[in-house]
Amino acid sequence: VQLQASGGGLAQSGGSLRLSCTASGSIFYIRDMGWYRQTPGNQRELVARISNGGSTNYADSVKGRFAISRDNTKNTVDLQMSGLKPEDTAVYFCYAELSPYFGSGSKVRYGDYWGQGTQVTVSS
Repeated sequence: VQLQASGGGLAQSGGSLRLSCTASGSIFYIRDMGWYRQTPGNQRELVARISNGGSTNYADSVKGRFAISRDNTKNTVDLQMSGLKPEDTAVYFCYAELSPYFGSGSKVRYGDYWGQGTQVTVSS
């Protein structure tokens, strides 16, 4: 199982960017998917999360500006970022809480899986 993130890059303050992430491999079920971000010297922080049923949670700092969505048929999660601010500059990581498929009759084992980081830089 692997998660592959795409998108990101450079944007001006007030601009928009879209991040996408796809989970691939032998997957039994995906619970939550979402995005974290990290700046140098700081811990990774939650940006947004979406459950399999579509319930969402956002960090206070991005509410009203970012929108998370997912496609359960494609195992993808997207993050539409609008009204970008310089303080949004960070490396963004997608994640999924999922159980791989271990074969018929096997127990499910959920864990957090992470994609590679993608840099988002917002200039003032």
